Amino acid sequence: MERKTIVVVAVMTAIAGGLAAQERRSTRELGIVVGVLPPGPLNAITDVPGVRVGQVTVLSGDSINTGVTAILPHGSNIFREKVPAAVVVGNAFGKLTGSTQIQELGELESPIVLTCTLCVPRAADAVLTYLLSLPGNEDVRSANPVVGETNDGFLNHIRLRPIGEFDVLEAIGGAVSGPVVQGSVGAGRGTVAFGWKGGIGTASRILAADLGGWTVGVLVQTNFGGVLSIAGAPVGQELGRYYLRRTEGDEGTSPVRRRQSEIDTADGSIMIVVATDAPLGHRNLTRLGRRALGGLARTGSSMTNGSGDYVIAFSTVKVTELAGAGPVPNDRMSPLFQAAIEATEEAIYNSILLATSVSGYRGSVDALPLDATMAILRRYGVVKP
Repeated sequence: MERKTIVVVAVMTAIAGGLAAQERRSTRELGIVVGVLPPGPLNAITDVPGVRVGQVTVLSGDSINTGVTAILPHGSNIFREKVPAAVVVGNAFGKLTGSTQIQELGELESPIVLTCTLCVPRAADAVLTYLLSLPGNEDVRSANPVVGETNDGFLNHIRLRPIGEFDVLEAIGGAVSGPVVQGSVGAGRGTVAFGWKGGIGTASRILAADLGGWTVGVLVQTNFGGVLSIAGAPVGQELGRYYLRRTEGDEGTSPVRRRQSEIDTADGSIMIVVATDAPLGHRNLTRLGRRALGGLARTGSSMTNGSGDYVIAFSTVKVTELAGAGPVPNDRMSPLFQAAIEATEEAIYNSILLATSVSGYRGSVDALPLDATMAILRRYGVVKP
């Protein structure tokens, strides 16, 4: 089959393979308001000044549905101008390359790259190629590539490990500020969430000046399960698709039942990337990352034994500038905590609401039905009739 590599840009037209052929709408466009804090102008992680996102989607017939999503804290040489960072783990069934050095040193010296599980080693090697090639890094003999993943093996022929160096370098090199394309793109092309199509989602929150005036942005790669709740409404239960659902006859072994059981499982993973321009060190970034797991819980995640639930949190204030900026004291962290919870929750909803249906290697996964979902949300008072 012909392999297609699609560089995802902010404005997309209909693309072969269904990337943008189905009209979808974001949380805010549907009238769903999450939390009490205002979003940034883009409602994206790129509302945090300096943060850039690049994505590449890799397709081949119905066998390959995967990709790469890269997040860069700033536009300079990240190895030479490191930023404070932390990793938080909800459940560690995953492969987050580079996490131990972040935890030991409290610093990020690499782009954050998200991809599919079996593609992590190839992606990490490509990140090394990028870091070693940067002007000023000619003498570098040790670098810490950071690559996270979720397992897209239902829709993607993951054993082929279809991500190559070119894809990763294209995603990193194409990273820009501005709007972020969401849904079934990049590292979210082949993912499944709550039994529906998952994907890439993003959101942001801005604090008022008297609370610091800082921005918190979140980007997620969703591929997990549980009992979907949207702003408190039991959408998964109402739609009859949720973890531990049992009905008469479910013990059957028909192909349809086996397939539905596989995509209704709560196993899977989520990668959560939290960015802020608040001058935070490793300890308070760890605390901020824990609150992202609170946003995850609000959506109905079960964080099961087979799920990898990871948060990478970073500040865009460079390590060399952190002391001069005056790190945020503990008693001013609570508004940032609220921002991280809200932005994570909304980013997850966006990843599902904006995802399109995808046919793949072992079957098809439908997008969350918007009409039925909106009817539920109206009935529970989440949106106005």
